[in-house]
Amino acid sequence: MAGEWNYKPIDDVAEKVAMGPFGSSIKVSTFVTEGVPIISGQHLNETQVQDGENNFITHAHAEQLRNANVFRGDVIFTHAGNIGQVAYIPKNSRYERYVISQRQFYLRCNTSKILPEFVVYYFKSPQGQHRLLANSTPSGVPSIAQPVTYLRSIEIPVPTILEQQRVVQTLASIDNKIEANRKINRMLEEIARAIFKHWFIDFEFPNENGEPYKSSGGEMIDSPLGPIPVGWRVGFINDIEFEIVPGDWGKGELSERYSSPVRCIRGADIREISSGGIGNPPLRYIKPLSAEVKSLRDTDVVVEISGGSPTQQTGRAMRIIEPITKKFAENLICSNFCKLLRFRNIEDSEFTYFLLDNLYRREIMFQYENGTTGIKNLDFKNLFSTEQVVIPNRKVLQQFAGYSRQIDSMIQLNGIQNMMLSRIRDSLLPKLMSGEIRVPVSDKEVDQF
Repeated sequence: MAGEWNYKPIDDVAEKVAMGPFGSSIKVSTFVTEGVPIISGQHLNETQVQDGENNFITHAHAEQLRNANVFRGDVIFTHAGNIGQVAYIPKNSRYERYVISQRQFYLRCNTSKILPEFVVYYFKSPQGQHRLLANSTPSGVPSIAQPVTYLRSIEIPVPTILEQQRVVQTLASIDNKIEANRKINRMLEEIARAIFKHWFIDFEFPNENGEPYKSSGGEMIDSPLGPIPVGWRVGFINDIEFEIVPGDWGKGELSERYSSPVRCIRGADIREISSGGIGNPPLRYIKPLSAEVKSLRDTDVVVEISGGSPTQQTGRAMRIIEPITKKFAENLICSNFCKLLRFRNIEDSEFTYFLLDNLYRREIMFQYENGTTGIKNLDFKNLFSTEQVVIPNRKVLQQFAGYSRQIDSMIQLNGIQNMMLSRIRDSLLPKLMSGEIRVPVSDKEVDQF
């Protein structure tokens, strides 16, 4: 029963609790292209710290911030901004060492007493979130007051290690299925990019006999970009037919003029939503006429035009298909830091998305940015009108769109399955963490955990 579980302060089960570095210790100007990765709030949305899109500092700089270095098994919290976030660094993390940002702090567990996975699941439960946020200040930037001292004082359930393993194993089985779907989605994304490169850069799209065009002797013609298949042409992104619709930010509160609720996709949401997730698009209110024009539709492409950093370009893009819009109760729009490209047909939408994605991955967007300090802006008008691209014939575009749409539908359906699994996990979480539900697991199974 729940009453059988002892509660102990974190201080009794911790090896260390420490803050991230001072605000001036890590600046944008100190970022490098590789080195020790920085963990920030965007990496703490799941049970495990999510690798990807990290900024880096040098190993020498990380040594200077040794007290903010974290390793596998450490539990990371956010104390300012998106408070309530908590995740642990798993044993199979991409990197052995990280540095936490100024808004994070961490707990290193005494694993003979408590498991880091159990700690994370507890603080993700309603009871754990309530206790974690009880010392927060909501005014201005939300923050937890005296986070290290306060965390040390929080009492959490400390069942036996065997009981902890049983709880963690049950919840982790769901999380593992969610992660498996994410890995499948990453593989599907890479397959789609590989097809785009094979067809439109290597010119190995299938000919009438289903053979690779160029290597099977397909006819090529000269162009400003070198030999291209006959019937194709060199042009500019602007030569593709689409309408540019500005983004919107609206207001944070409902009013008579701003009466249409929408979820607003920002550059920071693009990656997760494209990969099948839901991101964290804020609820905003815009004018009804704006909602009618700017709400995202199937075949739209969203392009980030402001943001980035010295080491990260602006210009991330995502395409919209129907399963994305159905994930949200409200209509979707893109923020005023993005532009919406509206297409009349699927094939132009698919090709333009992958074209922009390819330019981004080749770091071409850096050449079209302005602004050297603070927020950078993508000069998309110049990009669209001066960057020469190869434009295929309509038949090949339609064939490609058939493949790419099918792949993206699979990605989004896996994402919907993950949403359902997350709901099941979240409904079990408080009951397992309180001891209300006990999971019978054999000792042999626990040994394999």
